[in-house]
Parts: sequence; structure tokens; C-alpha cells
Amino acid sequence: MRLPLLLISIVFVLGLVVDLYLYKRLRHARAPRGLCIAHAVVGVVGALLLITLLAMPKRSGSDSQLLVIMWLLYGYFTVYLPKYVMALFCLAQQLLARITRRRMRGVAITGAVVASLLAGGLIWGATVGRNTIDVRYVEVPVRDLPAAFDGFKIVQLSDIHVGSYGGDTTFTSRLVECVNALDPDIICFTGDIVNRHSSELRPFMGSLSGLYAPAGVWSVMGNHDYGDYYNWPSEGAHRADADSLKQMQAAMGWNMLNNSHCLLRRGNDTIVLIGVENIGDAPFPVYGSLGRAYPDIADSAVKVLMTHNPAHWTDSIADNPDANIALTLSGHTHAMQMALGGFSPASMRYRTWGGLYADSLARQLYVNIGTGMVAIPARLGTALPEVTVITLKSVK
Repeated sequence: MRLPLLLISIVFVLGLVVDLYLYKRLRHARAPRGLCIAHAVVGVVGALLLITLLAMPKRSGSDSQLLVIMWLLYGYFTVYLPKYVMALFCLAQQLLARITRRRMRGVAITGAVVASLLAGGLIWGATVGRNTIDVRYVEVPVRDLPAAFDGFKIVQLSDIHVGSYGGDTTFTSRLVECVNALDPDIICFTGDIVNRHSSELRPFMGSLSGLYAPAGVWSVMGNHDYGDYYNWPSEGAHRADADSLKQMQAAMGWNMLNNSHCLLRRGNDTIVLIGVENIGDAPFPVYGSLGRAYPDIADSAVKVLMTHNPAHWTDSIADNPDANIALTLSGHTHAMQMALGGFSPASMRYRTWGGLYADSLARQLYVNIGTGMVAIPARLGTALPEVTVITLKSVK
């Protein structure tokens, strides 16, 4: 049995159980007949929706089909997650009522409030949160930074995932305006510009080509940029699509660092910008090579590394005392598109999931949580679309 079939089957059965239980609770509480009927209708529609989604293609489906699947699933859980919460509070009410021999109405009322807040938060994330750009300012002290680069302003972008917007360029146009207004010295994009294939980028080339910085716009490949999540007719077509994505970024005026590096100059001073192709932990593929990108990472040059997956930093840089890389820029995690009060479920998957980190040798990593969306068309809580302004500061 394929995993999606198993997961959807579990969700289907769980939904039926919760719907039946809540229906019985409504009848027991002598709720209005119209409310009971509405609950039953929603349950039937939800079950039919899951059956329909189960029959729709995932990897081989068109972009529009995948967008429909994404939004329908999100709509389903926007209804059913609050139901699950309400069911748990109702069970707690019944248990406490048996123990205390009191009706404990306050528990059910609390459940209704919590469920309503959850539903409101899910709706907010899909309407407001996903469109609210969060500009974050970070100062990064760099030992022995050349004087001309003191105050050098890097604007980092990551994980735009343009395929999740269909052909609507409204958000990317606002994103470009926001970034250019920050007056960056350089713009660094740390991967995942598309979801499955290069043609998703075509409608957005015009808006994204408007990004400007004196030292250029630089980018690397993320795990989604290789077309690994699409069913290709041949391996040749697969490779050709990744090449097409690189050509499209070049046509946008972006400079790709595919396992290579360049020197950034200001007056007589230089620093090194390194870019590797995707280097990820399992199950994500490894295409990159830091050794090819910059053979002598132990030399004294001040270096900034762009690598999509922050696991590369934790596995190969933070654990390597010879890796003299002052600052690493990564993305990938999205903070799982949900965070609250400094906590994200991404922290259970990644040691470094968002923000600035440093090791014992003062080598630093910044993880940008991205601007786009995958799987769910929402940004929940404080996991808003991120634009990071990183200012380098000289320290001795």
C-alpha cells in the first residue's frame, strides 16, 4: 500500500469517527435540528472530498490539479482540525463529569472557543499570513572583515516556490518592490524557486528580473529545482529541465553559483562568495560539492557560503574545524510554515530551522524560512514570508 493511500485512509476513518461522535453529542445536548443536519452534510461532503482527492494524480498531475489538491486538502483540515479539538474537549468533559458527577459545561465551552480560534488561525494563514512580507534585520559580526565591507548589506531570499501561485505574479511583484526598497548591496537567493519543473518560473521571469543590487543577484539550486518531484518521460528530459531552469535564471539577470565561487570587490578589498548545488540530508539528494566550489576552505579569506539545506552546515562546517567560512546562508525548512512564540515543529526535524546560529569558532549560519509555500497554501503564526537584511560588521 502506498503511503498517501494509507494516510488518506487513516484521515478518512478518523474523520468519520469524529463526525459520528460529535453528531451524538449534538443530539445528546438537544442542539437545534438545523445544526445537526448541517454537521451531517459537512461530514458527507468531507468524506466525498477525500475519496476524490485519493483518485487524483499527484506526481503526474498538472500544475492546476496540484493547486486544487493543495487547496482542497487545506480546506478539509481547516474544518476538521477544529473538529478534532472539539471532540477531545467533549471526551474530557464526559470523563470529568463521571468523576465529579457534575455537567462540566465550562470544558465544552472552552473547547468551542479553542476550536474557533484554531479555525480562525487557519483561515488567517491562508488569506493574510501567506501575503504578509516579514522583513528581518540581522547584524552579523565577522572577524577580520575587510574595512570596505563593514556595513555591507546582504538581502537574502529563499524558497519562493512560484508554482504555488499558479500564474499570479501579484506577490512576487510586491516582493521585488520590497527588496529593492531595502537598497541592498547584494541579493542572495538560496534555492527552491519552483516546485516541480522549470516551466513554473516562466510567468514570473518578468517580475523577478526586476530585482537589483550593485553587486548582483546570486542564486543556488534547491532540492525542488532539479525536477525530482515530477514523473519525466526520460532521464534526458529530467536533466534538460534542470538546465532550462538555469538558463531562465540567467535570462532574468541572476548569477548562479553551481559548485563555484566569485570574488566580491569593494575598492581594494575582497571577500569570497561561494555557492554549492543542493547538499541535503536523507532523503534529499546530494548534487553539490564544497570542495569543487572552493578547494581551500581553510585559507584566510573571508567567505560567505550559499547552500540550500542548513543540514550541510551542521554536518560539514560546524563539525569541521578547518572550514574557515564566516557566514553560511541557507533556507529549505520553511519553519514548516508554522511557528508561534519562537517554536516551530521544524525544530523537531532540524537542529537549525530558522534565524541566526553560531558554533564555538564563531562561524555563523542564517536560515531564512522562505517566502513561498509547499503542501499547504498558508503561513501560520509567525512563520511569515521572510526577507532577511544581513549587515556584516567588522570585529577583531
